[in-house]
Amino acid sequence: MAIDGTTEDLPDTPANVAVFGRHSGRTPAAFPQVQCVYLAECGTHAIVDAGFWPIHTSERVGGRRMLRSVEAGMLVMWDCGFHEYDMLNIVHQDKNAHVLSRLPAHVKPQRLRRLPDGSYLAYLYPSDYQRRKKGERLQVRIIEYRLSDPALGCTDQVHRLITTLLDPQGCPTIELVCAYHERWEIEILIDEIDTHQRLAGRTLRSLKPVGIIQELYGLLIAHYVIRSLMHQAARQAD
Repeated sequence: MAIDGTTEDLPDTPANVAVFGRHSGRTPAAFPQVQCVYLAECGTHAIVDAGFWPIHTSERVGGRRMLRSVEAGMLVMWDCGFHEYDMLNIVHQDKNAHVLSRLPAHVKPQRLRRLPDGSYLAYLYPSDYQRRKKGERLQVRIIEYRLSDPALGCTDQVHRLITTLLDPQGCPTIELVCAYHERWEIEILIDEIDTHQRLAGRTLRSLKPVGIIQELYGLLIAHYVIRSLMHQAARQAD
């Protein structure tokens, strides 16, 4: 499973601006926008949960909301922008599922010991001092790697993954690295909706916030139906 977000342009009406807002810099953005966050299956591209917020809402708010649909046994992936101790803890402790995500450069877990496959165990702590003082922590596994193909990016850059899958024999490092790159399937999924299904370059149609939410759910229902039929066809054809 993967969690990620995107934004959608809305018609420039007072009602849409009042509810969803618009980016403001030197000059205000041309259109108000809505923040969308999805939880999806990487293999089938089926979106199983979604939420919509005003544009200035952090994606992490949406990411936490998506955890309501996480089930036991799932492997949930997200990029470093979603990194948060509480999200990791909820998935692993409360949902009995696992996380595989990218670790931001500024996060420094406490190293415990190196494992035979080159990864290492570490403790991750909440940002709140009082919680750390009480001893709250989460044991995780850190995987560091470089890309050897120059065509894929800078070969000197060290990538760090964090996971709650601690067993190096049951979950080898190379398999987890390859699995994390499957997270990009949700980026392709977003492109399916924005570019191909909705026609990029156009705003959504509704002039009112309630209509915007209805329209977004309509688009996601149509996308789910298409992906479901594709999945059924693939199973029949083995």
